[in-house]
Amino acid sequence: MSDKYERQLKKGVLDMLVLKLLKDQPKYGYQIISELKEKSGAAFVLKDGTLYPILYRLEDDGLVAARWSSAEGRQVPRKYYEITEKGSTELTQIYRTWKGIEEGIDKIMEDRENE
Repeated sequence: MSDKYERQLKKGVLDMLVLKLLKDQPKYGYQIISELKEKSGAAFVLKDGTLYPILYRLEDDGLVAARWSSAEGRQVPRKYYEITEKGSTELTQIYRTWKGIEEGIDKIMEDRENE
């Protein structure tokens, strides 16, 4: 598959995946990048320059909130992101939409395989 198509397909689901990872607990950027890579079997390997615009957009939309941790010992302060109530509601709606799209794609692709 062309890298162009792969990038486009992945780009469409990143908001949903980031919200899902924040559902359990607040995380900072590197944690999100690491979990996306690990939990997807390296299907989603993001760079900072890809993740942070997503987080900023989600924050602007009120779907996530950010807060800075205090520096303890040698630790540096980190910006943690957490899903908001609005973000949880939106995640449910996005996932329902995704499942509908997935079902429609499966129907079309299965029909094509029978040709």
